[in-house]
Amino acid sequence: MKSAVVLMITLISCQAGPSPAKSENKKDTIAKTAQAVPVSFQTHSPIADAAAILARRQVPVLCYHQIRDWKPTDSKRAKDYIVPVNIFKEQMKMLSDSGYHTILPDELYDYLTHGTALPPKPVMLTFDDTDLGQYTVAFPEMKKYNFKGTFFIMTVSLNKPNYMSKAQVKELSDAGHVIGSHTWDHHNVKLYQGKDWEIQIDRPTKELQSITGKPIRYFAYPFGLWNPQAIPELKKRNFAAAFQLITKRDDQDPLYTIRRMIVPGYWSLSTLQRAMKQDFK
Repeated sequence: MKSAVVLMITLISCQAGPSPAKSENKKDTIAKTAQAVPVSFQTHSPIADAAAILARRQVPVLCYHQIRDWKPTDSKRAKDYIVPVNIFKEQMKMLSDSGYHTILPDELYDYLTHGTALPPKPVMLTFDDTDLGQYTVAFPEMKKYNFKGTFFIMTVSLNKPNYMSKAQVKELSDAGHVIGSHTWDHHNVKLYQGKDWEIQIDRPTKELQSITGKPIRYFAYPFGLWNPQAIPELKKRNFAAAFQLITKRDDQDPLYTIRRMIVPGYWSLSTLQRAMKQDFK
């Protein structure tokens, strides 16, 4: 019954130095960096096949959206995506007290593709949609425990009220958190046609690279919805992996259908712990 509830919830959601010949400007440097494969992806070859990746034990990947106190107008469905401030703080303390260690996407990638060892009780903390509470609440709270997270940014909302600014996204990146892509305006990937890939993926990727000065290597599907046709498009754009929600992984491309679990704001700490153990095996 618990698995059915979780499935229902997830389906609803959602400086550049001079060269010997000439100096390069920042934009050119970022573009070259974005096209390069990160060092961590060059150290092992070949990577594991799909069957080997699927056989590895899954790492719990938690997905957060809004972190703020509930309002009287919030519906039951809204509370699936809103975690009250004190509840979020309790969850971070619980993870720390329980011995969990946060990992970042590069570590998960190396584990899945090469079996690289992870710390004891690994967990990934991910945040979607650029909500301001992720910066004002989650960022300082995670810092208390030396936790790191992955922030999937929807670029249409940057610098808008109640959303993060470009400067705040840059600060998160500079502090060691990973910035990933979550499209321009949360358009369903399954409906892409024509110039949608340019508008929803290419332009936001370039913008995020310009903000952070780093390659954007990871993607999260809006609403967790994906289809097989999206995967080669993400590969062409040099994404190393993509994250959905909690439905079945693709048998051929599990790296592009990594599972995550939305954490509803009304779950108890024991419910969260139980779901992490039961739903990621």
